[in-house]
Amino acid sequence: MKSVALGCVFSALVALSALPARAQLKLPAPSPLAKVSQEVGLTEISVEYSSPGAKGRKIWGALVPHDKIWRTGANAATKISFSRDVIFGGKSVPAGTYSIVTVPSASQWTVVLNKELGLFVGGATYDSKDDVARVTVTPTAIPLRERMTFLFSNTTEGETSLDLEWEKLRVSVPIKVDTAAHAQAAIKSALEGSGRAHVNAARYVADTLKDYDTALKYVDASIGIQSTWYNNWIKADILARKGKYAEARKFAQTAWDMGNKDSNFFYRDAVSKALADWKNKK
Repeated sequence: MKSVALGCVFSALVALSALPARAQLKLPAPSPLAKVSQEVGLTEISVEYSSPGAKGRKIWGALVPHDKIWRTGANAATKISFSRDVIFGGKSVPAGTYSIVTVPSASQWTVVLNKELGLFVGGATYDSKDDVARVTVTPTAIPLRERMTFLFSNTTEGETSLDLEWEKLRVSVPIKVDTAAHAQAAIKSALEGSGRAHVNAARYVADTLKDYDTALKYVDASIGIQSTWYNNWIKADILARKGKYAEARKFAQTAWDMGNKDSNFFYRDAVSKALADWKNKK
């Protein structure tokens, strides 16, 4: 019987080895990869981690020792990414990707964001000099959760909480973002971009189509969004083409005054020449 059993095992191994190279045997991972993300206002926050199971084991103070650095999951350290600057547990953190490591204890946890992304892989070890934030939090009790899980809770336009849950314990870190400032910056950028688009349209219509009245409408829209030396100069140039030199000179003077405060005043010579040439023209 023993020889028959060995023969069956050998035959199975031979059959597996005969499979095409691309027919890989895929089995469930002990700690499957997981990813969760959340938009908070205009900020995207995502967490990538490997999710171990409890499997009836004692977790806290046993499988995960107290008062020692933990990779906060299985395999490589957990990673968190912020698309914009955030306040993580009261600490300012620049946009970027960081490893999350923790120091669990019976009564309090320390949650750490660290710049080294290769922790616990290829020999990379934790070094506190690479910390960007350290936060102390108090764990709370929850119903049994078999697999370690990260999730976001209590999300609003300006804040959220990053929760770690496993076995019968939850650790939560508040995250805040300055959504109002981000929105204002987005509005300003959009308006400035629109102003530039309008003045570029004005210049094209004036240069190519010789439709100066339409070009003036476009450049006035640009100035209405944000007055710059550039759109004032384009308006001056269009007015001069229409023979309105006195009016053109006023806008050229505005362009000159504003441009001399800008290191990128690349039409300085043209504006200076126009002011001189148009001085005695009506």
